Amino acid sequence: HNFPNPFNPVTTIKYGIKEKSNVKLAVLNAIGEEVTVLVDGEQDRGYYEIEFNAAQHASGVYFYRLQAGDFVQTRKMVLLK
Repeated sequence: HNFPNPFNPVTTIKYGIKEKSNVKLAVLNAIGEEVTVLVDGEQDRGYYEIEFNAAQHASGVYFYRLQAGDFVQTRKMVLLK
């Protein structure tokens, strides 16, 4: 999950990985275009936090997609300026 949500302009995304795997954490705009890749590489099992600074992005709805091995999850977040 990310906190705070809605946010302006920084939010923290927290996630857990059950086993060592290739991880990609990407931020998508409302039409599904990738606007930022926050993580792209192998990570060990554990819990992680990453900060997303959206100062250069417009207000609106964004999604973050976490891919870790076969696991994929997408969540919504709102940027209010």
